[in-house]
Amino acid sequence: MELTDIKTIKYLAQRFNFSFKKGFGQNFLTDSSILDCIVSAAEIADGVLEIGPGFGVLTNALAQTKKKVIAVEVDERLKEVLEFTLEGYDNVKVIFSDILKIDLQKLLNDEFGSGEISIAANLPYYISTPIITKLLELRLPVKNMVFMLQREVAERIAAKSGRESGAISMFCQYFCEPKIIKIIPASSFYPAPKVESALLQLKMLDEPRVRVVDENMLFRVIRASFSQRRKTLANGLASGLSMDKNDISELLEEAGFSRTIRGEKLELEDFARISDSISGKIKGESKK
Repeated sequence: MELTDIKTIKYLAQRFNFSFKKGFGQNFLTDSSILDCIVSAAEIADGVLEIGPGFGVLTNALAQTKKKVIAVEVDERLKEVLEFTLEGYDNVKVIFSDILKIDLQKLLNDEFGSGEISIAANLPYYISTPIITKLLELRLPVKNMVFMLQREVAERIAAKSGRESGAISMFCQYFCEPKIIKIIPASSFYPAPKVESALLQLKMLDEPRVRVVDENMLFRVIRASFSQRRKTLANGLASGLSMDKNDISELLEEAGFSRTIRGEKLELEDFARISDSISGKIKGESKK
């Protein structure tokens, strides 16, 4: 059974009385060549965690590598469908749970032990950023992640600076090397979404890309810098960090930046310098 065939998808939906829910972002891949790209980009060593298997299209491709596959699916209506489409694979286990609520550290330890793990997913557009943020915040023992995302989101994550960049760009680049593998048209899915998609690879770094005095301060600086994009960096930081604007402006100049610069003009290394300057000032004031 060719799971990327629209006729098959419609047959499965009819057989199991399944209706697609926009709330779950259920758009199933209909281009089998893209499956090869995903599996290749995942660079699976010992096993893979899949998020949102849907009808099991990608799950089948991952299972054919003979590696262990753990798939986490939030929609329990898919239980019978997945039992049918994954029948015969003894290296696949499906867990019905919300990926944002499940204890991922325990799950990976229980299922893979000290193995080298990859993550693969066709993520719902509406919740892709929270999922990626959680995966990175947990500092999971994962070597590589590959996601199917809305093109705009993927391009934002991969952007070094500029209007396309945002807090998620800097956060991801702190932990990994983002790379857009392929742009995928809406016609490659059923039902077809209203936007293009992109295949994004996040290769985890052995160490964070930059070293800072206070990592939490770096993340606070990044969030504050992009929270009010129309404002200058000084205004954004003053508001987001509850600091005096003049003090922030002086720190920016000391770090080599204009008082009127905006956050979108900076790269991760720039935010690290600013973060360390602010950390230094706070530490100095605490000693007085």
